[in-house]
Amino acid sequence: MNPNDKTQNQSFRDNYRASQIGPYYSGIVHLSFTLGFAFSVILYSIWQLKAVLPAEYLTVPVTFLYANLVEYFAHKGPMHRPFKGLDIIYKRHATQHHIFFTDQFMQFDSSRDFKAVLFPPMLICFFMLFFALPAGLLVNWLFSSNISFLFVITAFSYFACYEILHTIYHLPENHWCYRFKILKVMRQLHKDHHQVKLMSRYNFNITFPIGDLLFGTFYRRKPAKTLDEIAR
Repeated sequence: MNPNDKTQNQSFRDNYRASQIGPYYSGIVHLSFTLGFAFSVILYSIWQLKAVLPAEYLTVPVTFLYANLVEYFAHKGPMHRPFKGLDIIYKRHATQHHIFFTDQFMQFDSSRDFKAVLFPPMLICFFMLFFALPAGLLVNWLFSSNISFLFVITAFSYFACYEILHTIYHLPENHWCYRFKILKVMRQLHKDHHQVKLMSRYNFNITFPIGDLLFGTFYRRKPAKTLDEIAR
């Protein structure tokens, strides 16, 4: 590891914290708001379901796949390539998140660093008002209220899953949650994405690599061989 890399990363982190994280910011409050907002919408929508027909439950896998592809194309597109009118998304992700967290320095130093991972509350409200709500109303108009609420339940469950998993990937490598092999594997996929040479080419799914597998952008590094394997 180049000692300068660590110095540059720490310098960027110090500057980011000074300019982007206010003195009263709390990562725990931020995460609580994000998940509380998502789960409130989910619980309200569950409460609105009335005599759901078996066929209406097909909304769940369809919406899940839709959310996965939205995640994929949003990450592959405006998060890594500047688009007119979406510059703030590119700046926040490609020029802040990917410099704050590199494949060599993936972990948080404290919960205040959550600011560099979680969606800002204002951006969540923006997407809710201008994307999720109109989509839910359109589905309600085209099909039924049950399908509309199942769409909302699945979409917000996916969003909550996204935020939880992305936060987990930036925990220290020795964290207890990595006793679960699936989380360790998924963290490695995301860590590979954070390599400068790979970040605009591979592993755009944060949650489940469906889009990456479908569109040929899935990358998984081969494990290093042991001395015994090399000697054979």
